[in-house]
Amino acid sequence: MSVPQAAGGHHDDPNFWDRHIMPRLITFCCGQPAVAKARSRIVPRASGDVLELGCGGGINLDHYDRARITRLAGVDPSPQLLETARGKAKVRGFDADFRAGIAEALPFADASFDTVLTTFTLCSVQDPDAVLGEMRRVLKPGGRILFLEHGAAPDSGPARWQQRIEPVWKKIAGGCHLTRPVGDAFRARGFSLGECHSRYLPRTPRFLGWIEMGEARA
Repeated sequence: MSVPQAAGGHHDDPNFWDRHIMPRLITFCCGQPAVAKARSRIVPRASGDVLELGCGGGINLDHYDRARITRLAGVDPSPQLLETARGKAKVRGFDADFRAGIAEALPFADASFDTVLTTFTLCSVQDPDAVLGEMRRVLKPGGRILFLEHGAAPDSGPARWQQRIEPVWKKIAGGCHLTRPVGDAFRARGFSLGECHSRYLPRTPRFLGWIEMGEARA
């Protein structure tokens, strides 16, 4: 007697890695202590009507200052990570509007948000320039972007390793790029940067550990 293959078994699912392993890998990496400490420095600054890019997993929910937030929305392309984020939001008392979608085509109206938050998200979007344009579109006049991103290292050694490793890294880490600029990308799109900090994360390989955080205004 033959035993039927379980639906969604990894032998029959060509997207098993992307659907099941990659979300867990990203959640694990993005929740490390050094990363959490960096989040604790930028996320509590979000205020007013807030939109979070890459909200899946709900990692930032532990860091928001709820007294400063009037509305919380978010977008993420991963159904698995969105389900986790919605569950965490409910537990923490947020009436969050977390939607499936991509940052290149945000499902929100023009001038809807006081703050757009992006943490470790710009590295994996398909079209960073389009995302920056969308963030500008949904910001209210005088609104701001808060960002915490990893990207192209300024030193030649780590930069060379980033270039070598990136083709393989993208395949196992959900399209994550190692060589994208952060602050320079905002400046090139016409944003002005306020208080910004950049450094290598401690106890992290330098090709993975260069981060930049700060505030950008249109």
